[in-house]
Amino acid sequence: MASPRLAVLVSGSGTILESMLAEGIHVDVVLADRPCRGFDIAKAAGIPAALVSRGDFGGFTKAFDREAYSLALVKTLRHHEVNLIAMAGFGTITSGSFHEAFPGVVLNTHPSLLPAFKGWHAVRDALAAGATVTGCTVHIATEELDEGPILAQREVGVEVGDTEESLQERIKQTERVLYPEVIRAVLMALEAGEHPESVSL
Repeated sequence: MASPRLAVLVSGSGTILESMLAEGIHVDVVLADRPCRGFDIAKAAGIPAALVSRGDFGGFTKAFDREAYSLALVKTLRHHEVNLIAMAGFGTITSGSFHEAFPGVVLNTHPSLLPAFKGWHAVRDALAAGATVTGCTVHIATEELDEGPILAQREVGVEVGDTEESLQERIKQTERVLYPEVIRAVLMALEAGEHPESVSL
């Protein structure tokens, strides 16, 4: 089959995108939900970049139309003919319609060893629970937040005196190594006609 086409979804600093590019992973398009450094990195690298702004759908208010926004994402991704999507610090939760359009091919990374410490405050929650080990998880994203099949995990020790910021940074350092490894393996699986769930690192 033709080589799989990869989209990366960003909202922030773009360090995960940078790690993918540093590992030689070919990114076909970058989508952002707001102006951000990740979007600028894509443009500077000559990667097609599309801003599908939350601001056009109610922004960060209660009026935000999640369904309409998700369908706009789907339309843009289909325009670019992608068949693998990597969320890289993407700050918008998508609706079921998004996952129905791209079943089983949306990857996400989470700063804990799932199923432990789901949600937005995983690092803070690990510290509050007195965990001695946490880490990062790469999984297939589903409509249910922080669910979906786990593809890879890597442990990060919690050190005495760790703050949320210091622990978060060490997890990110691990994430920047693990996520590109998983993406490369998934791209190879797709090229071989296999499902992403077949990948296990």
